[in-house]
Amino acid sequence: LFFQLPSDSFKYLGWCDIEEHGVRGNQLLCPRVREGPSEEELFFRKEGRTLKKRKQVTDTEKWEKRLQENWESCAELNLSFQDLGDLYQVENFQRILRRLIRVEKLWLVDNSLTDLSAIRLPRCRELNVNKNHFTSFKQLPKIPQIQHLSLAENNITTLSGISDFRHTPLESLILKRNPCEFQERYRQLVFSNLPNLKILDGVPKLPEDCSPPDIKFFYKMCTIL
Repeated sequence: LFFQLPSDSFKYLGWCDIEEHGVRGNQLLCPRVREGPSEEELFFRKEGRTLKKRKQVTDTEKWEKRLQENWESCAELNLSFQDLGDLYQVENFQRILRRLIRVEKLWLVDNSLTDLSAIRLPRCRELNVNKNHFTSFKQLPKIPQIQHLSLAENNITTLSGISDFRHTPLESLILKRNPCEFQERYRQLVFSNLPNLKILDGVPKLPEDCSPPDIKFFYKMCTIL
């Protein structure tokens, strides 16, 4: 388009920045929480004139915004496809994750996430982090109540650290399109580390999945005569 739409002046605003409404965070299932570009970046994009000038925010307004976000009350939330292109956007995203103390279902699909090990989600039962950049189970958030975990299309190369979920109520795990899926005796190894697991990659636990993993897979022994 060669002309500005009426909504262009709002395209970088989160819902909290729009005036005269009382919507709270726990009333939204798919809010956009990504921070907009800085004033400097807008200047270089030659977009500064198209946006409403940002006013100085007082401490009172900051506190009101924090209450409006209300992340502590969210039970079900979809924060996928946030396009976190800058460090300050990632930091703001993690700030929100740390406030999700009551969330039970959380989707974080395709956010280029690499490490959430400092995040704790104490009530989370269902977590979807498909299409991110995790390389290890150690990089996942602390999820002691997890029942359904989806990690499809990440870059997890080994099953190291998967035993950390042994003492959780994890029932269903999806690891499709991760390098670890091609590991020898993959299904047997997963179920041997997670004896309470019922479904792996959408397939229920089968009798052949219960056979003990080959001891040679774990140890290489050298006999000296």
